[in-house]
Amino acid sequence: MNKLIVIPLFAVILLSIDLYAYQAFRIAFINSGESTLILAGYFSYHFLNPDFIPRIYRLFMLVGVFMFYFAKLFIIVFLVADDVIRLGRWAYEGVVSLFRHPAGNPSAVVTQTISRSEFLAKSALIAGALPVISMSYGILSGAHDYRVRKKIIPLSNLPKSFDGIKIGQISDIHSGSLFNKTAVMGGVELLMKEKPDIILFTGDLVNNVSSEMKDWMGIFDKLKAPLGVFSTLGNHDYGDYTYWPTREAKINNLKQLMAIHEQLGYDLLMNENRKIRVDGEEIALIGIENWGKGRFSKYGRLDEAYRGTEELPVKLLLSHDPSHWDAQVRPDYPDIDITFAGHTHGFQFGVEVGNLKWSPSQYFYKQWAGLYREGNQYLYVNRGFGCLAYPGRIGIPPELTIITLKAA
Repeated sequence: MNKLIVIPLFAVILLSIDLYAYQAFRIAFINSGESTLILAGYFSYHFLNPDFIPRIYRLFMLVGVFMFYFAKLFIIVFLVADDVIRLGRWAYEGVVSLFRHPAGNPSAVVTQTISRSEFLAKSALIAGALPVISMSYGILSGAHDYRVRKKIIPLSNLPKSFDGIKIGQISDIHSGSLFNKTAVMGGVELLMKEKPDIILFTGDLVNNVSSEMKDWMGIFDKLKAPLGVFSTLGNHDYGDYTYWPTREAKINNLKQLMAIHEQLGYDLLMNENRKIRVDGEEIALIGIENWGKGRFSKYGRLDEAYRGTEELPVKLLLSHDPSHWDAQVRPDYPDIDITFAGHTHGFQFGVEVGNLKWSPSQYFYKQWAGLYREGNQYLYVNRGFGCLAYPGRIGIPPELTIITLKAA
């Protein structure tokens, strides 16, 4: 549908929400004047040249629109409840008046205006404030509340030289959504303090375009490990979710992104493998391009990446999307010991307290965060380092992973 029709039509819907929700503000004696600014930002986001407003400001502009209208939906729930109550009272009093006064005598009918409940109006404002407060906190604090999560994985076929090796995993950097260099540097330093022997980056370096990494090169090139830093691509790295004037422009963007991996010192695995050697013994490190179930891109060629690793005792796989594990890895490659993935971000929203683990992500992904095991095969899903769309996290903090391999 034409953008010139859809965008104004959606703006009318937003304005209708404003007019209805404004009743709660008016009754509580609060003037709401943000609507004009929000709608101005909404139109600016969609119609101004993307280069006119810096990318990060455009992101916060869009998030601001979402936050305020999401809050107003909470307000509307209370207002609708109040309207239903008022309608019921009006109908009840109308029926009662028919029995109290002679039929057909208009002067005897009681007409009464039923006012909106001030209690429900103020309750609506409180309900609307909660998502704004929580989402704001998720941006200011949650986005950079980096946590190191540690797991020990026993492998019966692990060569003696690799017993105790520490694997650091980082995933989903999404540099186009980063906004605090000091905090981001702190996250990188947090991983380096763990002194991993090898570091794996499992995709989504950017949101859409390679230029998003321009201001972050001097931070992520600090990721170093004795056995190397290895990486693969995620679904966002291909530029599939943005407009390109020509096919050549999109191809060149991917080439630039691949060059950035090299400049960072990351060994990018594009459907290929590397043999990791320690004291004369070897294990296989396999990396494929993005392969996702359903509508997600399937650039990965595991048969190509796997070729040549058949005789090695342990095989580790970098595959961005965890849905790949059940769809292809487990049924077709039972000798791949551990798959490292990311992609889900845990939806950047959820609850993890003790054994309680919940997120909307679980309704879309069978494996969405943490360590999973089926038989002798393992999958680890990293919760992500950065953010996408909403530049914050609520209940699912950004993750840096340390996995230690032990000989079983």
